[in-house]
Amino acid sequence: MGTDNVIFLEVIEWFDETGKELVHRIPEQGSGEIKFGAQLIVRESQAGVLFYKGKAGDAFGPGRHTLKTANIPVLTKILAIPWAMTSPLRAEVYIANMKIFPNLKWGTRDPVAFKDSELGLIRLRAHGVFNIQVVQPVLFINRLVGTMGKYNTEEIEEYLKRVIISRFNDHLGENLDSIFSLPGQYEELSMGLQKRLQDDFSHFGLGLDNLYITSITPPADVQKAIDDKSRLGVIQDLDRLVKMKAAMAMEKAAESTGEAGSGIGMGMGLMMPAMFAEAFRPKEGGDTGGSPGPVPQENNCPDCGHSIPRDSKFCPHCGHQQLVFDQCVNCGKNLPPNAKFCSKCGHPADEKPLSMICSNCKTENLPGASFCNQCGEKLG
Repeated sequence: MGTDNVIFLEVIEWFDETGKELVHRIPEQGSGEIKFGAQLIVRESQAGVLFYKGKAGDAFGPGRHTLKTANIPVLTKILAIPWAMTSPLRAEVYIANMKIFPNLKWGTRDPVAFKDSELGLIRLRAHGVFNIQVVQPVLFINRLVGTMGKYNTEEIEEYLKRVIISRFNDHLGENLDSIFSLPGQYEELSMGLQKRLQDDFSHFGLGLDNLYITSITPPADVQKAIDDKSRLGVIQDLDRLVKMKAAMAMEKAAESTGEAGSGIGMGMGLMMPAMFAEAFRPKEGGDTGGSPGPVPQENNCPDCGHSIPRDSKFCPHCGHQQLVFDQCVNCGKNLPPNAKFCSKCGHPADEKPLSMICSNCKTENLPGASFCNQCGEKLG
């Protein structure tokens, strides 16, 4: 596969041998002179984007595609003599990996501040895993990849960790009163945090497939306070404690020889069916064990909410553009190429989101953050 040869047309394809690359540029170094008639081969798990004369074109789905540029074999080199035999009609192809990238790690490098209603200001460490997928290849390349030849999960993971931790701090402050009520809420917190992060990821053309919180760890002195409260809870449940002791005493007595042991053993035998029935009774609201439903073949338009085919370029109901080149940082409206202002809110298209500065400790937080990661104070 040559991208700067004189005579032959190019056949452009890419295989991800590492399993970690989100996007790959062809050629890897600089740009190329991809010729008219070059063939682009895109796999089922990929999407191709042609950049011609510095601008992104359409996104190509699975199949074989004929690329159209003004670079003609042999003739292009002759016409490029004033530019030292280098054609000014530069072209490169980005191939995005559309598969789901699982088991990416996130966690707090430094503990985040949390205002507990019972313990006051404490610092928590949290860890978990998440899965991502490229859903808007052109937006992803324009926002994050830029002119890099390769972009893998290790290069994006560190930034996404920072986004997750900032939103996790906000979500914890708004949905958790005290860490004493934390057990049993991991799934609820994970689902809420995932919904909260969807917009952040979508601004970069990424989809957050799943996010899990595996641990939330307080400092050692706070863990001791939790253990002390747990002991108090055990002591308060004297009824269950007495029943357990009585059952143990009956078991020992049943093991002894003699008429008393035989009588107690007979009594326990009569009690066993009821005990087993209670133990194996299905719990309410338990897991049904159902298999996941079929993968949906349609998406919902983010503008009007109507169901549309997944490969639609525009919404047939409202005309909203589905292939995203850029988005307004103020309202999230999809912007067409070369737009100067947002057609929905009027903000400049090149406007950047402002970071949130904590008035208490002057720490810089991500745009849209509600609580400071350093001191836990409410922002804005």
